[in-house]
Amino acid sequence: MYLIGFDIGSSSVKAGIVDAATGRTLSNAFYPKQEAPIRSEKTGWAEQHPHDWWTYLKQALTEALGTAAQTAGCPAATLRENIAAIGISYQMHGLVCVDKHQRVLRPAIIWCDSRAVPYGEQAFRELEENYCLTHLLNSPGNFTACKLAWVKENEPEVFEKIDKILLPGDYIAMRLIGEACTTVSGLSEGIFWDFRTGSISRELLCQLGLSEDLIPTLCPTFGEQGRVTASAAEELGLKAGIPVTYRAGDQPNNALSLNVFHPGEIASTAGTSGVVYGVNGAITSDPLSRVNTFAHVNHRQGNLPNGTFPAEEQIRLGVLLCINGTGILNSWIRRNVAPAGCSYQDMNAMAAQVPIGSDGVSIIPFGNGAERVLQNRETGCSIHGLNFNRHHREHLIRAAQEGIVFSFKYGIDIMESMGMHVNKIHAGRANMFLSPLFRETLAGVTGATIELYETDGSVGAAKGAGIGAGIYRDNREAFAGLERKAVVEPDPRTREAYDEAYRRWLNLLNQPTNTL
Repeated sequence: MYLIGFDIGSSSVKAGIVDAATGRTLSNAFYPKQEAPIRSEKTGWAEQHPHDWWTYLKQALTEALGTAAQTAGCPAATLRENIAAIGISYQMHGLVCVDKHQRVLRPAIIWCDSRAVPYGEQAFRELEENYCLTHLLNSPGNFTACKLAWVKENEPEVFEKIDKILLPGDYIAMRLIGEACTTVSGLSEGIFWDFRTGSISRELLCQLGLSEDLIPTLCPTFGEQGRVTASAAEELGLKAGIPVTYRAGDQPNNALSLNVFHPGEIASTAGTSGVVYGVNGAITSDPLSRVNTFAHVNHRQGNLPNGTFPAEEQIRLGVLLCINGTGILNSWIRRNVAPAGCSYQDMNAMAAQVPIGSDGVSIIPFGNGAERVLQNRETGCSIHGLNFNRHHREHLIRAAQEGIVFSFKYGIDIMESMGMHVNKIHAGRANMFLSPLFRETLAGVTGATIELYETDGSVGAAKGAGIGAGIYRDNREAFAGLERKAVVEPDPRTREAYDEAYRRWLNLLNQPTNTL
């Protein structure tokens, strides 16, 4: 018995296949092999066509099925006949518009498109900040609801034809099962969900001039959402009737992939940008809206339409911090500060020669655009405390990594002010988490244990499908085989030095030139 997971990204679509009995990953594949194009007709716009996601999915699945059959040592036909469930992960906050015949009416407006910002700002003012932060748990910002408001005002001929609006994962599910449906987690990431009433926010819809009829039927995050149609099965080379049993946005799914389900647990990534995603057990928000809060995969809230789910209430909210200036700063240091030909491993060794706090050098890392954690200000990257007679490139290399970690700590402090207690951080062993210095600094300044795993979004979606199909009793069983590669415990002997370095960094961040 096998499980398929799809991860619909803006760069590629991934397909992962898992042996349900052993939890072993049989294959991973992605398509296209070069980064998928993003259309940008105007500054700040970003669009992709949903048809392309479906094409990429078919290509990735074909490759994954072939490799999985070889790994499992069985005929491809046998493997295809024994697919038990399908899960979907997807790029968050996008907008897909379809008509009553499920035809796409325009290219999808994806997560990094900023055209809807004025609509979110207006809604924040007119609905009042207190309502937005206590009911939606976010400012409306540039999320899906505001993108739809942009279409309504700027493309009325398109808007008039819309039957349902979908998130990218909802679109893929519709292509698989033939029905348009969405999840509470999905609605929350689009800022359609009222956490105080446990229902769709009619106040937001009214302010934006949108009808609730545009929202698809609700289905559970875990559980049967529909079954693969005969036509979809023929296109994909699968059997008809396979249940789709899990769906979540990429950041909640990354947390699931790292077995992060409970309050106080954190999932983190540190690529070009960095993400800290923590689970909260209470309905709270940051009064300055420096972090975003969405329904996590295991959030269950009463008062849902039709009374079909959940069986019992369980508040599980994902608090999302995104830092734009993460790995991009480290790569800049490599190109412009480190010796020619220096590897990241060499840089780590150089930085390790410098004591905690980089002998007084501090770097504010926010040089990759406006940062939401700074209330959408663009402060730029800056270097402080540099002494030409004492400091060398090793100090800058270490200060850069410390500055990135301190920005994570700054976001974690915000999460803790919202009532979270952070004691453990789960991360994939990739990108900046490959650096011992980065890991030790994060453990040292937060006091949290860092656990590193081998993980993949499509594999996580496959295991999520196993939970939704009842193949696994719960997340503990689904991720029993998740391979922990390393554990980094905070060293109490270094805590004072890290605290001092962080306080100096925080004071610099709050100086008038960097005023929030």
